Amino acid sequence: MLLTYFEAAPRRVLALMAAACVAMLVFGLYLQHVVGLEPCPMCIVQRYALVLVALVSGITAFTSRKSLLVTGSLLTLLLAGFGAFVAARQSFLQWYPPEEASCGRDFYGMIETFPLRRAIPMIFKGSGDCTKIDWTFLGLSIANWSFLCFVAIALVMLALLAFQGRAAGRTNR
Repeated sequence: MLLTYFEAAPRRVLALMAAACVAMLVFGLYLQHVVGLEPCPMCIVQRYALVLVALVSGITAFTSRKSLLVTGSLLTLLLAGFGAFVAARQSFLQWYPPEEASCGRDFYGMIETFPLRRAIPMIFKGSGDCTKIDWTFLGLSIANWSFLCFVAIALVMLALLAFQGRAAGRTNR
């Protein structure tokens, strides 16, 4: 049944993906503004990746052209892979924190103070607050959950692309 759903309604799958991403972003903002957790630079990069996944999948959901559906799904897959990479790096830093921890400036401070070519490496340096675990659910940190969500998004996109390819193969016969 799930396989038929991917084939019949790729636009609906993309719309649900966008809605799920928005829900995760809202939860992140809840943790920041209500619970009082301060996001680290790597958390902010993951948020931007999630925003881009939501935008691309949401915009792609409104197209009816097969080529744009495939392109949007591929771009969503790449963005989810990038988000998973950053979340995996942060999870690694949380499990094996560096001996010397100094977080430095926040993301906006780095962008305002330094040129972009210097700020980008500082963002991905991932020391200090990026190693701190402020919140857990079922024994997993926010970075762990973020990684799992990005991997789930990537798997859904891979399935969607596979079924779009399979459906295209059947129409060409």
